[in-house]
Amino acid sequence: MKSQKGITLVSLVVYIIGMVTIVGVMAVITTNFYKNINDVDTNINPLSQYTKFNSYFSNEINQYNIAVLECKQEDGQNYIVFDNGVQYTFVEKNKGIYQNKIKICQDVTECTFFTGIQNGKDIVTVNMKIGNKTYNNTYTLKR
Repeated sequence: MKSQKGITLVSLVVYIIGMVTIVGVMAVITTNFYKNINDVDTNINPLSQYTKFNSYFSNEINQYNIAVLECKQEDGQNYIVFDNGVQYTFVEKNKGIYQNKIKICQDVTECTFFTGIQNGKDIVTVNMKIGNKTYNNTYTLKR
């Protein structure tokens, strides 16, 4: 009787079909994974930019006896100046928000600062659009 040490043509075809199936399934899973990663990235960036701005701006607003010296909109720029010398400026040309001369946010398409009085307290309202997300927030100055 002969020794049967090799593989038959049928088993070779079965192995190849199995490997092609596994590689195809892995390709579909990988493609789906990377597509979802790109979707998550586009959703997270506006939120991270807004959170960064909000942390800087809240730090300013929460100082005791802080007051707004000036709040203007002119020539594609919108800015607010506090009495401690800190200024927040939105520059439409480069889609950035600056704290004094330091850029703290990017990819901002719209940003407006408004001041007013609500319930006898000074308030600052910030409306901004980052990517396709719109954020509106009202801050109350501490006195």
